[in-house]
Amino acid sequence: MASRSHQPRPSRQRRQTTRRRSESIGSDVTLEPAIDRIAAERWREDRFAVGARQLARTLIGRVLVRDLGGGLLLAGRIVETEAYVGVKDRASHAYGGRRTHRNQMMYARAGTLYVYFTYGMHHCMNVVCGEVDEPVAVLIRAVHPMLGCSAMAERRFGNPAAACRVRDLCSGPGKLCQAMDVNLAHNGVDLVGGRELWIAEPGAGLRPIPRRVIRRTPRIGIGSAGAWVRAPLRWVVVGWEE
Repeated sequence: MASRSHQPRPSRQRRQTTRRRSESIGSDVTLEPAIDRIAAERWREDRFAVGARQLARTLIGRVLVRDLGGGLLLAGRIVETEAYVGVKDRASHAYGGRRTHRNQMMYARAGTLYVYFTYGMHHCMNVVCGEVDEPVAVLIRAVHPMLGCSAMAERRFGNPAAACRVRDLCSGPGKLCQAMDVNLAHNGVDLVGGRELWIAEPGAGLRPIPRRVIRRTPRIGIGSAGAWVRAPLRWVVVGWEE
């Protein structure tokens, strides 16, 4: 029997280059995993019907899926959240029981999407939780893109092959909404039964995120909220952008 020819292993430099290319926008989109490897069962309403703190922690590691129609799906793993805990929370849009046309969806049933426009330029998406008429919600601050990265880049930069790290596509609430094409038209979307957006358990192709790499910190950008500035209501996966 003829012996197998020896195949030299790629050099360390070549392996690193390959890894960097796989993380860039311009890499071959066929390298992206199938949606069923990323996202498993969709969340039911009871998963959302909990307090904001619990939901903010539980959403870490879950998958946000966006259906743009025509068979185009976007998906990313949630890696940063903030809890807004109702009428007592001075950083909340519902502080003091405020109820306006803008924040009306905060009072909706659990699993409703609350989208608002801020600073005249950014949209932010929040997941309503708790009970009806209890204005508590979780801001999704960042996701790690897993599917549809070229489509996200096109929406962020007007170029599906933009020179940008994949991880930079959704590394902030405004970037996330832009990349996933979420705006005020999606305010009130049903995350439980709707077809445009939903939350799912991670699929078989994703590893669990260890508890030791999830950090709890104060929220970002709420400097006028008194003692609530220091409240540890932000959850983030340490080092996810590195």
